[in-house]
Amino acid sequence: MFYRSHWIDQITHAWSMRPIVWLSGVRRVGKTTLAKMINQDNTVYRNCDLPSVNRELNDPEFFFESLGEANCVILDEVHQLADPSRLLKIAADEYPQKKILATGSSTLAATKKFRDSLTGRKYSVHLCPVLWEECESNFGITNLDRRLLHGGLPEALLTGEIQHEFYVEWFDSYYARDIAELFQLRNRVAFLTLFHLLLHQSGGQLDYSRLAKETELSRPTVNSYIEALNISHAITMVAPYHAGGRREILQRPKCYAFDTGFVCWERGWESIRDADRGILWEHLVLDTLRSKFATDQVFYWRDKSDREIDFVVPRSDQAVDVFECKMNPDNLKLDSIRAFRSNYPKGKNYVVSPFVTDPYRMSQSEFTIEVTSLRNLSN
Repeated sequence: MFYRSHWIDQITHAWSMRPIVWLSGVRRVGKTTLAKMINQDNTVYRNCDLPSVNRELNDPEFFFESLGEANCVILDEVHQLADPSRLLKIAADEYPQKKILATGSSTLAATKKFRDSLTGRKYSVHLCPVLWEECESNFGITNLDRRLLHGGLPEALLTGEIQHEFYVEWFDSYYARDIAELFQLRNRVAFLTLFHLLLHQSGGQLDYSRLAKETELSRPTVNSYIEALNISHAITMVAPYHAGGRREILQRPKCYAFDTGFVCWERGWESIRDADRGILWEHLVLDTLRSKFATDQVFYWRDKSDREIDFVVPRSDQAVDVFECKMNPDNLKLDSIRAFRSNYPKGKNYVVSPFVTDPYRMSQSEFTIEVTSLRNLSN
């Protein structure tokens, strides 16, 4: 078992603020394994997929009373219960001294099963595929191309060769357990056709009308399918940043697939070419940013002259931090940063590269750029 200290620390911190931690992430990302790494006194683990556990949890008061001194309860796959929000609400309101970790594949309150969003009672942690900065320290993997090609689902990352059957089985399971069951979407072929198309276009701007035409679906149907994909963490939507600057792109979010391995598999890549690394590296940087900030705090920026910043993160003091993803920092072009800073002068400028051992600064006449790795960015 590979100990994932980054995520254990996030869960522990979340418990200091709320009695319930909602741990979500795509199928096979490692939620169950991570949950079993929790080392609290008298931890109780329940797999809510089991009928016997469903029967046990039908009476929440009796269940929590029977735990005695146990102060940590892990409810794995809690969305499989008939009324999971009722159980979690009772836990938070009547047994606040107990730490609850509930896992599920989608955002809490996003499906019909959750009648209560548990506002003020829970803290959400989204488990991303294995972060690049985890690869060496936790998994003993130092080859970037391996992480890009195999992706970050632990089973695929650690296998010797890419297994076609793994991806086929994942899609079958994802649709059956996370889409048809939770969202009641019944057109399997159309849904997966759209999903495959988004994987192929990962990292680009969304064009709903074009997607509707290519999939022969109505635009409202495309919208609903994309919403389900987003809620279940299969894609990440990155909205354009705009705060009054002229000539900024105001609409058309970017869409990133949840894992580089699935992008490579969908595109039929068996090795990583130089031209492929840039867009795949963006996916890894995005995952790290999402592990530090809420998803809706991460944006991209583009103007009508096609000047673009990979990611921007606004701060509470009206500053906006810039993150440019570069395999080679020497290839950085300053035009986009200059254009952005002409509208938003406050904030830090980062260039994030996988091959930077020690962070350093580049001083320009207008601003300073910090060149760093994801590991240093995470600290």
